[in-house]
Amino acid sequence: MNSFKIYKILKEYFGEVGSWWPNDRPFEVIIGAILTQQSTWTNVEKALSNLKEANILNPKDIVELPIDNLKQIIKPSGFFNQKAERLRKISEYLLVTYDGELELLFSKDKKILREELLELKGIGDETADSIILYAAEKTEFVIDAYTKRIYSRLKIVEENISYGDLKKYIINEIPEDLLTYQEFHGLIVLLGKNICKKNPNCKECPLNSKCNYINNKKMY
Repeated sequence: MNSFKIYKILKEYFGEVGSWWPNDRPFEVIIGAILTQQSTWTNVEKALSNLKEANILNPKDIVELPIDNLKQIIKPSGFFNQKAERLRKISEYLLVTYDGELELLFSKDKKILREELLELKGIGDETADSIILYAAEKTEFVIDAYTKRIYSRLKIVEENISYGDLKKYIINEIPEDLLTYQEFHGLIVLLGKNICKKNPNCKECPLNSKCNYINNKKMY
């Protein structure tokens, strides 16, 4: 099934989701992209809420906050020791390199921006692309675990397909448009989170007529 067809089916089913990512300031998006690693968005929201309540919302705040305090604030997101270090490192980098001005970083060509982000410790493909798509607002599609699960269950790709190969496959089939990229990713998250779970509710899935999940698994 063509990716743009999937997008249209999901959009008709879930309705308009727009950008999907919460309408936070760019640095808050960066924080969220790091906190969501190996975590659910529900737990990330708790950690983000803690940061907002403590008024820790820019690189300077992160750097000046004692690391143990930061760990406790973001504890709901899980792996908080590791994530606190990553937040501290990227905050230090932004302050030293750009004086905390994200506009200078995001003004770069998206390819150069992506390469720079990937050089930072703790930032991989998914985190980098999330930052570029939702904070920098440039067309870089995000692949996550939900995307792999849905596309492999539809038998469009193999389950072990690489991040880069699945990304290329999808962007070759959808228009290069910021809102389309953001919305399609959001629709995939909604499907994976609510319907196409590890134990899927295939009966409710808007793609079930096209899906051959695990030996034509019975839906009823």
